[in-house]
Amino acid sequence: GGSGVKAQPRVPWQVKYLALVLIWGSSFLLMKVGLEAMSPVQISALRILSGAVVLLGLHLAGGGRLPTGARVWCHLFVCGFFLGALPFTLFAMSETRISSALAGIGNAATPIATVLATLAILPGERATGRRLVAVGVGFLGVITIMQPWTATDRPDLVGFSMALIGGASYGVGWTYNRRFLSGVDLGGLSQPTATLLTALVLIVPFVITWALVQPEGLAAIWAYDTAGAGDWPWLPLLCVLVLGVVGTGFAYMLQFDVVRGAGPVIGSTITYLIPVVSVLLGVLVLGEHLGRWQLVGFAIVLGAAFVINQRPASRPTTHATASDVVEVPTTAR
Repeated sequence: GGSGVKAQPRVPWQVKYLALVLIWGSSFLLMKVGLEAMSPVQISALRILSGAVVLLGLHLAGGGRLPTGARVWCHLFVCGFFLGALPFTLFAMSETRISSALAGIGNAATPIATVLATLAILPGERATGRRLVAVGVGFLGVITIMQPWTATDRPDLVGFSMALIGGASYGVGWTYNRRFLSGVDLGGLSQPTATLLTALVLIVPFVITWALVQPEGLAAIWAYDTAGAGDWPWLPLLCVLVLGVVGTGFAYMLQFDVVRGAGPVIGSTITYLIPVVSVLLGVLVLGEHLGRWQLVGFAIVLGAAFVINQRPASRPTTHATASDVVEVPTTAR
């Protein structure tokens, strides 16, 4: 996908949109398989590393330059934390306790968190009454999934809370990006590349600290449980590499092209289709099961996310600027 090409793209944005939904929706399945042989911290680190390598290579091959200025990089580090290091680690950790389907539902917290972060971070921005009501309904949906009225059928609350925080961190990160980086014209893949590079810098000391408290010490960084992977010993590693290269690297290119081709309003609808794919894959491929109340809560959260993503029709979408691109609350990935 070209960044500044004015000619009609060879691949329609609708195809790229569908690809994005499938790529990011399948990320929860890929993490679940990866956990058969790797730890959540390893998965997060390898995902960030492989995604950063792909984006940096594509960016430099296209003659792009990385942003400059200490202030810009300080803001990028905040984005790297909320858009990479934190959610990638939390989602992988959540799946040690809950199903990939339920972790994907946690991703639907992104638009809810975006509204709240917008009120807190963006001066002069006001949420419509309809959106605030949708946020409240979304919280009711989350509570329905958690089922506080029963101790037997409800999901692991720690695991589901990790997924919710992971989804919410995207909302915070993209809103912060709008507030502090939307006026900086970085161009092309410069901004996502820089964001993943800062996430990589942040995850390295975390991985080393994590390894030092493991029984095997620093060797835990490259430990791999081939026995736990069963008949396909290298499938978990392959899944994590696909998660990083395709789901974290190439997906950024697709995301930019979708927003440029269809505008930020349509681009933002990807957010609530991702958990639908994650639930379908979890149930059909991994044989996971969602209880009745989890399905009801999922429907409520999905409906709330849909209402939140409905934007005023008067907003121009014919020309996607850099600020439009970073405004889209994306996920999971």
